[in-house]
Amino acid sequence: MDKKKKQQTFAVHGGQQRSAFMETSEALYLTSGYVYDKAAEAAAAFRGDNEHYIYSRFSNPTVTMFEEKMAGIGGSEACWATATGMAAVFASLMCQLRAGQRVVASRTLFGSCDYIIRMLLPRFGIESVLVDGDDRDGWQQAFAQGVDVVFLETPSNPTLGIIDMDWVCGEAHKHGACVIVDNVFATPVLQNPFQWGADIVVYSATKHIDGQGRCLGGAVLGTKAFCQDVLKPFIRNTGPSLSPFNAWVLLKGLETLRLRVMKQSESALAVARYLEESPMVARVFYPYLESHPQHGLAVKQMSAGGTMISFELVDGTQEKAFAFLDSLTCFRISNNLGDSRSLAVHPATTTHHRLTVEERAAAGISEHLVRLSVGLEDEQDILADVAQALAGVASTARMV
Repeated sequence: MDKKKKQQTFAVHGGQQRSAFMETSEALYLTSGYVYDKAAEAAAAFRGDNEHYIYSRFSNPTVTMFEEKMAGIGGSEACWATATGMAAVFASLMCQLRAGQRVVASRTLFGSCDYIIRMLLPRFGIESVLVDGDDRDGWQQAFAQGVDVVFLETPSNPTLGIIDMDWVCGEAHKHGACVIVDNVFATPVLQNPFQWGADIVVYSATKHIDGQGRCLGGAVLGTKAFCQDVLKPFIRNTGPSLSPFNAWVLLKGLETLRLRVMKQSESALAVARYLEESPMVARVFYPYLESHPQHGLAVKQMSAGGTMISFELVDGTQEKAFAFLDSLTCFRISNNLGDSRSLAVHPATTTHHRLTVEERAAAGISEHLVRLSVGLEDEQDILADVAQALAGVASTARMV
């Protein structure tokens, strides 16, 4: 289907390859291998002289349909699917990095991304440097010492910091660096990093793309040249391939991605505004609140504020944060996000527990920070749940 179609139309119709049975929905090809009519045909397939499928670790028709639909929705020439979001992050980095090279990344990252950048890459002789996302001087100083790859999240996990992609990408390209953007929080519905100069965009399809907590998956989006010549050999030979069944589930998720994310973002903004007015809340992190330090930039880069909110409680402690989480009834405690169900988590003891106290403080992750992923429940029920949980914390505080 023509990629010039509107995003929602492509989400429904794009990428489909019908079999001879002319099925309405995408077919699920559960097969590990493929057969050939002649030995010469197999030889040609391995040489790359034809488009015959070889092995599902390399490619699979259902996975191909997901990749083509994902590329169209994400605004890229091509896509390679992976088994998980972290496999997408790791593959996007390691397929192009070599010993002696240098990575510059934003400081506030998802815990596993932070582990790869700070702990794993140096084992391969790759230097890594972290800078504050909104510190232009810090970026420039890091770039001046040499840079091969830039990695950043915007909005960041879990404090929802916004990075000026246009500026960072422009500066990085002056030094010949490749820029990778983790666009999980914004999704391709709310933000297109390619529009602002990104070279590669990665997703955890486990989150909003599935959106119903069913399966794992990841995606790396980029140019055809990058995906075919650089990324493809790495994925084929190291094996972080997406299963056909998961690809089929994710294809169904893509059809409703925009509808879900827009509705969830609408509810999230209402929750963020409610939290901001509560005397129990010291600070709210949500890009579309006027109080957000990068509100103007968020409005420029994103079409809505997203489904994620973080906030800190007044006179906060870990115990208060736990009391709030334990009082929730509509929200469920889970480290996942982007689900149709509202979820809540305490980042300091879960997603970012590997960081030291000092490292968490530098990233703005306090002991009383709570992260919310707003789902598809009725907005009034979501607000009522937050209100009663805050009231419970206030009542407990008065008793103490």
